[in-house]
Amino acid sequence: MTDHRQLGVDLFNHVWTLLELPQRTLEQEDELVHAAHASRYHWGEAGETKHRARGEWQISRVYAVLGRPEPALHHARRCLELLEATVDREDWDLPFAHEALARASFVAGDGEAAQRHLAQARELGAAIVDEEDREHLEASLADLPAPY
Repeated sequence: MTDHRQLGVDLFNHVWTLLELPQRTLEQEDELVHAAHASRYHWGEAGETKHRARGEWQISRVYAVLGRPEPALHHARRCLELLEATVDREDWDLPFAHEALARASFVAGDGEAAQRHLAQARELGAAIVDEEDREHLEASLADLPAPY
């Protein structure tokens, strides 16, 4: 029997390992895309709506890092749509959805949208109860390319 939840977790973590590499080969970039989509698939089989949204967030991040604006925007929008359709989410989920939209908008060259989503991420992020979660969001926001 397939353990979709464990595969989703393992692939999600593998994507982060690849994202943290200082440089990637073309094969590693392909692996990054495929692993992110595979993780999302398995979360779709085993997880709740918030898990599927987080998978969309990670896919958006991957495409943004690879400089591919259209899929980055698509998956960031899908992340937000899923989260807005459920109450089953953590207080940090919506701020991170806007972080993804800010990042994808920047990659797409839409500075106005990037600024708008950055402001929403910060505003929503101020309500994150857990300090470590709030710091994680701030680190992700600080990682956005200048001129933010």
